[in-house]
Amino acid sequence: MISKDHKKHSDIARPSLGNFGRNEFAIVGTTCDNVKALSAAVIKALSSKYKCAYIDADHKDKNATVQTQEAFIEFTDKISYKEFRYTKDADKFQYHQFFNEIDLILVNGNHNEASKQIIVIDKVKEASLLKRASQLSNVQLILLHDNADGIFDFIKEAVPNWQQLPILALREENNIVEFLEKQLGKSIPVLNGLVLAGGKSVRMGFDKTVIEWHGKDQRSYMADTLKEICDDVFISCRSEQRDEIKNYKTIPDTFTGLGPYGAILSAFRENPDAAWFVAASDLPLIDNETLVYLIQHRDNSKVATTFESPHDGFPEPLITIWEPKAYPILLSFLAQGYSCPRKVLRNNDVHIIKALHPEKLMNVNTEAELVEAKTLLGNKTALA
Repeated sequence: MISKDHKKHSDIARPSLGNFGRNEFAIVGTTCDNVKALSAAVIKALSSKYKCAYIDADHKDKNATVQTQEAFIEFTDKISYKEFRYTKDADKFQYHQFFNEIDLILVNGNHNEASKQIIVIDKVKEASLLKRASQLSNVQLILLHDNADGIFDFIKEAVPNWQQLPILALREENNIVEFLEKQLGKSIPVLNGLVLAGGKSVRMGFDKTVIEWHGKDQRSYMADTLKEICDDVFISCRSEQRDEIKNYKTIPDTFTGLGPYGAILSAFRENPDAAWFVAASDLPLIDNETLVYLIQHRDNSKVATTFESPHDGFPEPLITIWEPKAYPILLSFLAQGYSCPRKVLRNNDVHIIKALHPEKLMNVNTEAELVEAKTLLGNKTALA
């Protein structure tokens, strides 16, 4: 017999997702045509900056457009877009995968629910809205159709804080876009710092993270530098290193044997809703200016923001801002047998910028590189 206090599965942090993904809004209370028209206007206005999605239902015969009904999945390259036909009923777990990279999800509330709602006061759909009153759990905005002459009494009862909510006319598309863009701005993930210090420094022959380039060991220097610009900072380490790291928060590797890849996954496991500014501890020339420059160019609609490597032109994974949407992508690559963070960056939608001073991205893995870095640090004008 299992005790009531016994937990069969470990508790792990879960990302803040709705029915489909982050930042989802069901538009409810008006006709499907009105919902679709408003959604189209919002998406057109915001799509240059954010990834947007629209969720609806098709009233047509479900078999009317299926070309190969026997296929479980049908994929068609339409040249200008790609089309999947999926015969299985999807649930929230599949939806969370499908919509992982989406910044704004607009949902036809006549057919589906979402974690946030936008109510339209439309006399034509009053009875329909009344049926969905119990779904109004997190109303963010009220829109008035031209035929509206006041807020329905059942809405006042179902949404006790309705007087504190913004109220706009349905035709005020520009103001609605502005409202939603502000909501997206408020939902930018917090930025935590992660100093990678769990490697074994095999090529160097001794622990390179404790080299004192700037009057203190490098992992401490990097953590202190990140503290100036991040919400919270952690040092990534092996479990046996925790006792030797004083005065800093640590995240021990829980994905072991994967190097930096495992460290990044371990950080997301700790907090899947934060973005992680990952910085290796073998970058002695990195300074506050370089880190701030990356934050200034952060694009949270991308999977990550990173520097272009001055050596090969590829993204530099170990001084990168990884957004929360990177977490399931990293896991999916691992499931396919890949544990290279650079491969993830090269095969996803990331923002890559050139460093102001590319030489500051130099990492030190060998004694020869150590000598070169000392020379450069000794000649500060070479780094100016």
